[in-house]
Amino acid sequence: MKRKLIFLLLTASLLFTIGCSKSSRASKNENYAMVQGRAYGDGGESPRAAKATADLAYEEAGASGDSDSLSANYPDAERKLIKRANISVRVENLDAAEDSVNALLKKYNAYAASSNIQENSRYYSLRVPANYYDIFLAETGGMGRLINRYENTEDVTLRYYDLEGRLANKKELLKTFQAYLGKAKTIEEILSVEARISDLQYEIEGTGIQFRNLTNNIDYATIDLNLFGPVTSSMQNQELTFGERVKQLFNSFGDFLSVVAMILIGIVIYGIPILLILGLLYLLFFGKIGLAKKLWKLIKS
Repeated sequence: MKRKLIFLLLTASLLFTIGCSKSSRASKNENYAMVQGRAYGDGGESPRAAKATADLAYEEAGASGDSDSLSANYPDAERKLIKRANISVRVENLDAAEDSVNALLKKYNAYAASSNIQENSRYYSLRVPANYYDIFLAETGGMGRLINRYENTEDVTLRYYDLEGRLANKKELLKTFQAYLGKAKTIEEILSVEARISDLQYEIEGTGIQFRNLTNNIDYATIDLNLFGPVTSSMQNQELTFGERVKQLFNSFGDFLSVVAMILIGIVIYGIPILLILGLLYLLFFGKIGLAKKLWKLIKS
C-alpha cells in the first residue's frame, strides 16, 4: 500500500514539473513574439516574414515602373534619371583636343574615371555633374567632326525612393531593437535580440551601398568620349571607322561613275562630230559624188 502511494506521488510531481516547464517556454516564446511585433509594428509578424513582404512589395513596384505607380507611392517625388552617352569625334590635333577636355573637366567640376591614350586616338570615360550634362556633351561634340553620338536615359525614380525608404525603416528598426536590448531579462532574449541587431546592421550596410551607388549615378552622368586624330595614308585602313569606310567605298564608286560619265560626255561631244565628218568625206570621195573615182579615171585616160 505504501509503495503504491509513493509511486502516485512521484508520478504527480513529475507531471506537474513537465507542465510548468512547457508553460514557461510558451510564455517566453509569446513574449519574444510580442517584442518582434512591437519592433516591426505589425502585431507579431516575424522578421523573415516582414522582410519577405517588403521584398515582394519592392519587386511589384519595380515591375510596374510606370508614372501611375510613381504618383500613387510618391506623389511629391522628383524624377531621378541616370544619363549616359557615347560620342566619337575626329579632330585635327589630338594634343589640343586633350587640353580642351581637361579644361572642360575643370570648368564643369567633372572628372575622368578612366582614359586610354593611343598613337592616333584618345578614349575617356567621363563623370559629369548631371546639371551640366547637356552643355558638356554639346561642347565635346564641337571639338571636331562628329562621327557618332548615342544617348540613353534610365528612369530610376521608384528604385531610388524605395531604397531610401527601406534604409530609413531599417535604421528605425535597429534603434527599436537596441532600446529593447537593455530591457531583456534572460540570456535567450539577449542573444536573440543581439542576433537580430547584427542582421539589421548587415542589411543597413548593404542597402546603404546600393543607395549610395545609385545616388552617385544619378548625380554624375557618364560620357564615353572617343577622339580620333586625322587619317594619314599609312594609318588609313587602321584608323577609319566602319561608317567612314562605307563612305569611302561609296566615294570611290562615285569617282568611277564620274569617269564613266566623262567618257560618255566626251563621246557625245567629240565622237559624233568626228563620225559625221568621216561619213561626209567618204561620200565626197568614195560615195555617190566619188571625187576620188573621177580623179582616178582622168589619170588613167
